[in-house]
Amino acid sequence: MACAFPYLKIQREKARIKAERKEYRERKAALKTRREWLNDAQRFCNKYVRLRDEDQPCISCGSTTATSWDAGHYRSVAAAPGLRFNEDNIHKQCVACNQHKSGNAIEYRIGLKARIGEARVEALECFNEVVKWSIEDAKQIMAKYKAKLKELTNKRR
Repeated sequence: MACAFPYLKIQREKARIKAERKEYRERKAALKTRREWLNDAQRFCNKYVRLRDEDQPCISCGSTTATSWDAGHYRSVAAAPGLRFNEDNIHKQCVACNQHKSGNAIEYRIGLKARIGEARVEALECFNEVVKWSIEDAKQIMAKYKAKLKELTNKRR
């Protein structure tokens, strides 16, 4: 009985701290802008693409020995915001091609054509819809990619 009271006190303190952290996360999430939500969703999407293409070489140069990888977009987010989360538009790319060669677009198209086919590449090139992602869209996209990441991670174990 002497041990029960200190144990209960510790448990109550842990529960209080947990509740405070949850409240803090909720307040912080309420202050996020649409751009921050989209960036978070993009982070999970990119992480998924890098894991999905883990065994693939760089889509542009074919390198397998790069030290770090990006999830490179064939059509940039600025040029085609509607393709921001389109998995045909995003593939594993070495940092040298993505950042230092501005996406290495010509070689990217050649690699993309070999990977997904000419028809799907042309569909990406013809897509010009204006899409305005909302916060709710970003939350749904983030949840989708979290689930896909979890599924892919579990499959690889």
